[in-house]
Amino acid sequence: MNQTDDNHPAIASLSDMVKLRHGASKLTGFPKIQARQMLAGGHKSRFRGRGMDFDQVRLYQPGDDVRSIDWRVTARTQIPHTKIFSEERERPILVISDLRSSMFFGSQRLKSVVACEISAALAWAGLAANDRAGGLIFGAQQQTDVKARRSHHAVLQFIHGLKEFSGALLKPQPDRYSLAELLEESRRFIMPGSTVFIVSDFHDVNASCERHLFELARHANLNFCHVFDDIETELPPPSLYAVTDGQQQTMLDTSSRKVRQRFVDAFVEREQLLRKLSEQLSAGLLPFNTSDNVMSVLARAYGKRRSSSRGPSQKVVSQKAVSQKAAPQNGAR
Repeated sequence: MNQTDDNHPAIASLSDMVKLRHGASKLTGFPKIQARQMLAGGHKSRFRGRGMDFDQVRLYQPGDDVRSIDWRVTARTQIPHTKIFSEERERPILVISDLRSSMFFGSQRLKSVVACEISAALAWAGLAANDRAGGLIFGAQQQTDVKARRSHHAVLQFIHGLKEFSGALLKPQPDRYSLAELLEESRRFIMPGSTVFIVSDFHDVNASCERHLFELARHANLNFCHVFDDIETELPPPSLYAVTDGQQQTMLDTSSRKVRQRFVDAFVEREQLLRKLSEQLSAGLLPFNTSDNVMSVLARAYGKRRSSSRGPSQKVVSQKAVSQKAAPQNGAR
């Protein structure tokens, strides 16, 4: 990769991903979930014990640590009372970025570029929340991982990987991994108590993925970031359109009513399956249109007014809401 790659529309911009750290630091509602491992960190748990933050006072019970006795309340009531504290736990942020060949598509911006921006913003947000941040990147033929660390170097290493893998899509290759295999590989990397974001178009999500997702949800707080393009929700008006993979070009005929309906049905089916899985797994589900501003979507989910403790709202934009008529154009990427 050279410096001119930073201006290539098909390659995620390194400078743009670095700039996302400023917006990510404003995501003050980034999910504060119940931690599941006994480590020190910056997030409150529902467990109670000795920790940094005072929670409540209750009557002394046999076995309570005498160091926790609230002597002021005890003196005032003449009945022993104990202070209870909210323990703080660590919650690593791990981003699974799908940069396989299906992501090299878009009528306005490529899904792969949008996915890189989402992944970078989430990693920066984790670091801003004083968490360890890292992730996995899956390309058509290879994968890489960045161990979660509370370090700018870890996020920058992750971002460089995103740029490299997005650039590799310029040379089309068959996919080595299915989504199910991608999830199976990820299970070996995920630490218990992590918050996991899966950034993908989920084009091949199916029943074989469910087992791996349920296993991930047992040990982590799971979130889906669904990246899609307008053309995936509804083909453009009947006509001939030039489409390209960056090397070869062909014509797409959108005049067939059956083809158009089959196209819409495939997207609706995928969306419904994602919604079902998010409900079953208590997972967050955030839709990202390639025309969206990434930080605007994240701000709506994790902005200052956000009060949920699990993650992004599970309210999913309906097919009718996300499906917009694509204007005729000379070509669709």
